[in-house]
Parts: sequence; structure tokens; C-alpha cells
Amino acid sequence: MSTTYAAAYASLPDGLARDVRLTVEDGRFLAVTSGTAAEPGDHRLPGVVLPGLANAHSHAFHRALRGRTHDRGGTFWTWRERMYAVAARLDPDSYLALARAVYAEMALAGVSAVGEFHYLHHGPGGRRYLEPNAMGQALVEAAAQAGIRLTLLDTCYLAGGLSGEGHAPLEGTQLRFGDGDADAWALVADLRDATDGGPAHVRVGGAIHSVRAVPREQLSVVAAAVRTNFGGRPFAYRAVGGDGGGARPAADGVTGRPLHVHLSEQPAENQACLDAHGLTPTGLLAAEGVLGPDLTAVHATHLTGEDIGLLGEHRAWACFCPTTERDLADGIGPASALRRSGARLCLGSDQHAVIDLLEEARALEMHERLDSLERGRLTPEQLVAAATAQESIGWADAGRLEAGARADLVAVRDDTVRTAGSDPAQILLSAAAADVDTLVVDGRVAVQDGRHRLGDVGRLLREAIDPLWKDS
Repeated sequence: MSTTYAAAYASLPDGLARDVRLTVEDGRFLAVTSGTAAEPGDHRLPGVVLPGLANAHSHAFHRALRGRTHDRGGTFWTWRERMYAVAARLDPDSYLALARAVYAEMALAGVSAVGEFHYLHHGPGGRRYLEPNAMGQALVEAAAQAGIRLTLLDTCYLAGGLSGEGHAPLEGTQLRFGDGDADAWALVADLRDATDGGPAHVRVGGAIHSVRAVPREQLSVVAAAVRTNFGGRPFAYRAVGGDGGGARPAADGVTGRPLHVHLSEQPAENQACLDAHGLTPTGLLAAEGVLGPDLTAVHATHLTGEDIGLLGEHRAWACFCPTTERDLADGIGPASALRRSGARLCLGSDQHAVIDLLEEARALEMHERLDSLERGRLTPEQLVAAATAQESIGWADAGRLEAGARADLVAVRDDTVRTAGSDPAQILLSAAAADVDTLVVDGRVAVQDGRHRLGDVGRLLREAIDPLWKDS
């Protein structure tokens, strides 16, 4: 049976439209028409309807740090020690409880799919669970219960840091992240997903944690594993130049699994890479053939002009996480410059100091204003595109309100104290997660009237987080 939704305003591929009817059947949009009055039996949606939002960068367990790291000052590096303390306490059961609540909070914010940058692989001391993917499977189940799609970006994390003397070994909590080398990591990361008989709500991709955590000789091994479907059927690639003899997709859209990497988040990372290799992190990835339109560079904060040109030349994605980048005092990245160079923009909530993709989109523009002293660096339409960039996490058939696409939609109210009086075309510049009324994912309702199907998500969060801080 089909279901038809009626919206006064909806963001369609060619712009904002009025009086839109969206018919859903078998998880896809069967028809999307504008300028059409609602009919009896239609489900009327309030406010402005957008495609489902894409949270392209998440560390679910970081949500436990919200409101608990602001009493000691410091930098990213001192914050990281408290993050490790939380990671040390998690097991598959507690991770399921935490991630389920976090993903439900994302759904309340209009997120229909999340890219989970997953490196919390093993037990304390690096001890393998009997089921090697127990922690990843907890994330898969969490997303299913929360009603959103998951891109599990299984992350290769092999070293404890980088300096001019080379890479340091893993130590302490980091031992939970490591798999020895990239070949061993690829064996564990080879999970089934929606493309090969696995869960329909899951896409599996891969990630290089950073040039700090993956030695140079292993970078191309990780990229090759992802781009050959972790040893399965190769996709269509053509070789490009580079010392590492790497490869990239033959054309935009001709990709296997998504490949992500933390890139130039901190000046210290850049300096360490220059000291060790004589190259910036972007230059190192280029030399090893890692750059390509299937790659998402997360943060991309401290880039040279040459770095920006390389990412643009390869049509890479740049994933900005503005609320995290300001919370951790990382800096403001060159979003407009990357876009002008040919790179594509997407957004993430990263460490979840805030889970609000509308705020991330607005902050992308506001940070540009602070840095440039100019307004209107990114148009409202460009902000919507960044907030709904499902392709960056492997869901190329989502992120658009059009016939044939996955039936994801989010209705944002235009009558709240934040949004009343706003131009519907500029709703991202006034709305917040609290204004999300309805979320439909693959044709199924996850949020209705501002309430998640799991009930009290605040209670779920407290029940999952409080035990992690007991006796700390």
C-alpha cells in the first residue's frame, strides 16, 4: 500500500516548491508533485519538508562527554584523555544502550542516516571478543532500534601518534582500537551490508583514522581494501599518478564503499606529517593514491592552498563538524574555498557536543562570516545540500525528494518561537533540532509530533551515560 504526505512547502531538487504531495511505496518515493492541493486521506505535514538529513561523521560514544569536559580548559589533546577514559569502560552491551539513545537523539534532529567512524573494536588491552565484530554489531542493532540507516565506517587505527621520529606504538586505551596492520584490519572490517545480503539499513565503508594513526605504507592498503569491496568484486578504477601507485574511481558516482579520513584537524598533525614525510597530510594522501571522489576528508581545518587544490581536483568530500570544531578549539576550516575548488561539502556532529544538523549547517555559514567578515558565503540552498549529502556516506539513492529515491523526509515546523515569520526558503537559518516534527526513513515513521518511537530519549541517554561516570 502507498502513503501520501502533503506539505505546504518542500525542498525539491530544483528549489523550494509549494503545495507538494509525496507518495511513498515500498520505501521509495513513487511520485513527488508540486502545485497540487492535498487530498482527503493525505498525511499533512507541518512547516517545511526537507530530505532526510545526513550526519556524515559520528563517534557515538563521545556523546557521553557532553557537559563533562569544560572544567579544566586545555586543548583537543587534553580533551582526548577524558574521551579515552569513557572508551575504556564500554562493552558491547553498554555500547548498544548508548548508541541506541544517541541515534534516537539524531532521529529527533531529523537525521535519517549516520556515518559512524568506528574504531572501538576490541576489549580492554586489545583483547578480541569471541565475535570479532561485537562492538560494530552493537552499532548495527542500535541504528535498527532507533529507526535510522547506518554507514559503518570501520576504521583502521594502528599507531599511537606521529612525530619526526616516526609512529609511536598504541598504548593504554588505544590498544582497543588496533588490529596489527591494515591487512588484518580488512579481514575484520569485511561485513555484509545492504548491498550483499546483510541488514537493509546498513552500508559498510572504511576509514583511515588519520596519518597520525596509520603509517604511510599502510595508507594505500586500507584504500585498496575498501575500493575492492574488502577483497570482493573490484569496482571500476583507473590509475592516477602518485608515488604509492594508487587508484581512484573512474568517474563521480562510480565508487565501491565510502572511504573517510580525519584530515588536518590540528596544526600539530600537519607539523608531525611534515617532519616525518616532508608532506602535508593531504599531500601524503595524494602521493599514496588515496584521494578520490569516494573520499571524505573530515574536518579539513588547517589546509594549505595546495591542499585545497588537491581535494578539489579529486572531487573529494569535505566534512565539516562546526559545533565540534569550535568546542575543541580546532579552528575554522576553508569551506567556501574548498567548494570553489571543486570539493563537495557535507556535515557531521562528530563528538556530539550538539546533535543538531540544522545548527551544523547554519554554523558552516556563520563561521565563514566570522573568518571573512562577509555574509552570504554559502546560500541557503547550498546549506541544505550539505546537510542532506547522503552520497558522502554511501547512500547515493537518498537525499532528494524525487520519484525513485529512498523515502526519507523531515518536516521542520515554521510556527515555533524560533521559526515563526521565517521565509520557508531560509528555514535552516532559524530552525533548531527542537523544531523537527516528523522524520520518515525509508518510508517508515521514526519521529512523529516531535516524539521518537522509543519514547523518552532523555531517559535512555541518562540510563546509558550515568554508569560510565560512576566512581570517576
